[in-house]
Amino acid sequence: MRFSPAGDPGVPDTRSATRYLVWLAGRQRVLFTVGIALGVVWMVAQALVPAAVGRAVDGLTGRDEEALLTWGLVLFGLGVLQAVAGILRHRCAVHNFLGGAYRTVQLTVGAANRLGAALPRRVAAGEVVSIGTADISQIGSAIDITARGAGAIVAIVTVGVILLDASVPLGLVVVLGVPLLMAVVGLLIRPLHRQQQAYRDSEGALTTRAGDIVSGLRVLRGVGGEPVLSARYRARSQALRADGLRVARVESLLEAAQVLLPGAFLVLVTWLGARFALRGEITAGQLVAFYGYTAFLVSPLRQLTEAVDKLTRGHVAARRVVRLLRLTPELTDPPRPAALPDGPGELVDVASGVAVRPGRFTALAATAPEDAAAIVDRLGRYADSDATLHGVPLRALPLATVRERILVADNDAHLFTGRLRAELDPHDRADDAAIAAALAAASATDIVEALPDGLDSVVAERGREFSGGQQQRLRLARALVADPETLLLVEPTSAVDAHTEARIAERLTAARAGRTTLVCTTSPLVLSHADHVIFVEDGKATAEGSHTALLDGEPRYRATVSRGED
Repeated sequence: MRFSPAGDPGVPDTRSATRYLVWLAGRQRVLFTVGIALGVVWMVAQALVPAAVGRAVDGLTGRDEEALLTWGLVLFGLGVLQAVAGILRHRCAVHNFLGGAYRTVQLTVGAANRLGAALPRRVAAGEVVSIGTADISQIGSAIDITARGAGAIVAIVTVGVILLDASVPLGLVVVLGVPLLMAVVGLLIRPLHRQQQAYRDSEGALTTRAGDIVSGLRVLRGVGGEPVLSARYRARSQALRADGLRVARVESLLEAAQVLLPGAFLVLVTWLGARFALRGEITAGQLVAFYGYTAFLVSPLRQLTEAVDKLTRGHVAARRVVRLLRLTPELTDPPRPAALPDGPGELVDVASGVAVRPGRFTALAATAPEDAAAIVDRLGRYADSDATLHGVPLRALPLATVRERILVADNDAHLFTGRLRAELDPHDRADDAAIAAALAAASATDIVEALPDGLDSVVAERGREFSGGQQQRLRLARALVADPETLLLVEPTSAVDAHTEARIAERLTAARAGRTTLVCTTSPLVLSHADHVIFVEDGKATAEGSHTALLDGEPRYRATVSRGED
């Protein structure tokens, strides 16, 4: 039996956390059912051992060699059955654990991809991290424990029937005592449920804060804000510690109850059995069997309380997963997608009046950077609008088509862990010459040459070994390697020095010759190389022309560009 993640995780039932767990179990119905059956066989085989021992003892006291041999063989068979069923149950349980956990990972990653750029606005990063690190384990354990839990229930019922057959009072003690024990444990489970939910929410919020601090550490140090943020992080960390202590307090009570209550119950059963044996109401073999059951019942009772605990934890984790899976993307494909002509076409933002002409290098200079970013979001269909390509509204096209034809490269993009070659060419479509040309156009050749293994060097998380300017140049090179039909660049040279910016401006126009390109910038070095410049003021295109013409005829443009130059 080998585990392999599902190619298609399926469509989850997100109506509730319970329905999601049931759906997960149903996706691996065969192994889940076999695991429960093996769990029942495993526990019932153990439950029958004391009875077989008691019958063997009765055969021994009665000098019945045939009965002794028969029940000895039965005892041996039960031992073999228990061992085989236990091994196979464990293998099924591991497979069910991994299946539930990794199917949840697949669904979570799929939901993140579906939400796309809207993910950071809808879900805290810490919550996604918590799902991928802690919650999947809890969900897997909830699927896994069902086999042992079901086996424990059947074993307890089997013991109760056997005891009722031997002694009605003892049987009633078991039949009535076990539900009473579970009710007491349930009183502890409910507050544990609430405390775990509060702890997980605090943990996700703190993880998000930690990620924000790390990503902005350089800026924080530059403005002297590190002590303030550190103090806030320490305060939230202590609050999380307090939540953890509250969870641990309830868990410790639950653990103590799992030992104390079954122990007290078994002492009661043993005492009653001894009294009945002294009065001659049960045989010596039955007394031995009762003692065996007092030892055996510890296991199913612990299994049962553990099942309740893990199912509760899994329910808390599933609730977080369901909350993520229920989120719908801000942008969806139209029910009847429109056809789009082949080749480059004019890209128009109706709201601002910006029109990007096909095959030309266009620059957009805005008095407010947020206006330029908003225009690019609409042109790249990261925000719903009336923007068109070839005269066809972008909202009438499938998102996959828009992403294939139009690439937006801004400074919010990250460098990911892995080899630099794969980072620059994630689809493995470009040859070394194309990558080298893109690096040269982005003035990033020196970055690669300084690395010990060149393009085969491993990039650390978020490219933290590179400076801000180096990361920006590598991101630009990655966009150029992709060589999209339409490329929208947002401030691609804002973090580099003037000499590097001049080289990039000169080489970028050559690298994108004949391709549709829009660069949002107020840098005269880049604007002077553009075929066409659009000036945006208060979110509207107010002037167009060459950089030189706009400098001479538009005072507001001249003032905006001068600030960029200073």
